[in-house]
Amino acid sequence: MGLMDFIKGQLIEIIEWTDDSRDTLSFRFPDQDKEIKRGAQLIVRESQAVQFVYLGQFGDLFGPGKHTLTTDNIPVLTKLQGWKYGFETPFKADVYYVTTRLFTGNKWGTSNPVMVRDQDFGIVRLRAFGTYDFRVVDVPRFLKEVAGTDVHFRLDEFADAMRSRIVSLFSEALATSKVPALDIATRYSELGEALLPLINPVLKGKYGLEMGSFILENVSVPPEVEQAIDKRSGMAAVGNLNDFVKYQMALGIEKGGAGAGGIGAEIAVGMAMAQQMLNQPGGITAQTTAPVAGAAAAGGANTGAAGAGAVPETLSPTDAAKILGVSEADVIASLEAGDLKGKRIGTQWRLTRAQLAQFLQ
Repeated sequence: MGLMDFIKGQLIEIIEWTDDSRDTLSFRFPDQDKEIKRGAQLIVRESQAVQFVYLGQFGDLFGPGKHTLTTDNIPVLTKLQGWKYGFETPFKADVYYVTTRLFTGNKWGTSNPVMVRDQDFGIVRLRAFGTYDFRVVDVPRFLKEVAGTDVHFRLDEFADAMRSRIVSLFSEALATSKVPALDIATRYSELGEALLPLINPVLKGKYGLEMGSFILENVSVPPEVEQAIDKRSGMAAVGNLNDFVKYQMALGIEKGGAGAGGIGAEIAVGMAMAQQMLNQPGGITAQTTAPVAGAAAAGGANTGAAGAGAVPETLSPTDAAKILGVSEADVIASLEAGDLKGKRIGTQWRLTRAQLAQFLQ
């Protein structure tokens, strides 16, 4: 091999790179200590950009097309190299190919809960995950802040490097948007679109990237907050308290145990008796509305009537049946079986309010 062949083998005449991996963000052209000759051809395909770096400084940036490397075509590099009259000798520079197409379907998520201030819950911890699309829009800044001097910078490396940064931007944007936690679930799409104008300026200014879409797939709160939300929904679902107490009483009777059912049943007994006090002749309503003069004239007779109209300590099977919502025969059967405690006086049964409440528990 002659001297000219050796010299020619040490010079780069065509610079081009094709990518079939679909996951490469940046690639440094392998010069293998070769130098680029004057007039060399640079081929940049669609969805590519080429950045020259000379002695650690960014030189010229080339978009799609075929470029002949001459002094006129590389003004920044010419200035850095100090060629006063154009370069005639080969030169050494790092050539980085950067993919500028849209990278879609990238996953993101919070590894730890994010603390935000919510108008309903105060300070609350949120977890979130979803997907996003992005592209490189500022090649020098991307190489400087993200890819660095990596020979072959791939998408998986980018995901590891950017996940925490994107989550940080998401947290700030979510706090700025002031969307209530209860509304996030119904506004995923709207919230993602609203966050883009807040995220992109920071993402572009810091890393040279731009998001085409930012999608929230799920936002969740801690279990204790979920329980509070469930209780709040349950209270709204209860509606009429009287109906709820009756429902609890029925559950207590069905389960035959103490607890919420027994308490609800005891409350129901009290409410039913109070209703009797209001409705029966000579009851509380009659007492409070009876003329004072008439009461004074009646003397002891009225006192006896009032005593007769007061709520009796003892109940008849008929009274108990009305309270329980069952038939009188069912009450008598329970009394005879001993399940419901009471006293039999002649042919009639009587029971107390406390005995009925104990039976319901």
